Amino acid sequence: MNTERTVKDYSTKAIPSWCPGCGDFGILTALKKALVEINADPDETLVVSGIGCGSLLPYWINTYGSCTLHGRAIPFATGSKIANHKNNIIVNVGDGDGLGIGMGHFVHFFRRNLDVMVICDNNGVYGLTKGQTSPTAKKGTKTSSTPFGSIEDYVNGASLALQMGATFVARAYSADAPGLTEIMKQAMNHNGAAFVDILQPCVTFNKQETYDFYNKNIDKNDLTAPICSSRSEAITFCNTPQEKIPTGIIFQEELPTYEEQVPQFKKGPLAHQDISQIDVTDFMERRS
Repeated sequence: MNTERTVKDYSTKAIPSWCPGCGDFGILTALKKALVEINADPDETLVVSGIGCGSLLPYWINTYGSCTLHGRAIPFATGSKIANHKNNIIVNVGDGDGLGIGMGHFVHFFRRNLDVMVICDNNGVYGLTKGQTSPTAKKGTKTSSTPFGSIEDYVNGASLALQMGATFVARAYSADAPGLTEIMKQAMNHNGAAFVDILQPCVTFNKQETYDFYNKNIDKNDLTAPICSSRSEAITFCNTPQEKIPTGIIFQEELPTYEEQVPQFKKGPLAHQDISQIDVTDFMERRS
């Protein structure tokens, strides 16, 4: 029987500990609304995070959840998807978490094209550890670790995901609730590796990319079709400075997923397969 769910079904009684006005509130709300719109079963949904402000999200969403190590959310999610590829798995990383220490996992995940959505809380700082410059901070950004302005250019997560094979790439804004919800919904409905770069203000430490800044500089694109029609066009689009910051679905294509190419999965999720008659004793003895 198909059960109609509401936002309440994905909510917990716990109250988020984020700073008042944090962009993470918009991300949490949009994710719940997107789960409602796709009618996701909480018992078949897993939210995986690393370490950071936004990575506390699994505590406040009523699905299965796991807060893993800093930068290690993606490999944990990969293992979970391999164990039960029928589950809806969502990875929530921060810009420092996923594009700093977790960069190696980030690039290899997209070349595998697992059917998982990765969302990145992009606020340009390490908010949990007092606002140091993160990999996505623009050149010249002043923070506690770069008081005279960062001399490094930023990591372009959307461009990197495209170059490594992501089959759905989008950019959203945490204060645009309808747009973010729709993008998350489409990313979860997409059959393949999806990346959503979410621009969000850090009201405590990032005094440059504020709500006022984004409200004046966001250029919302229509969400009925991707902005770009080819991967090469999308990479060029992401790497080309725009007068305003474009949000929307940048690129999407259908390719065989990792799960569709593993013959053992044709029998069903590995977690559901009967292994009672499998004996590995001989295998272990021959290698001891």
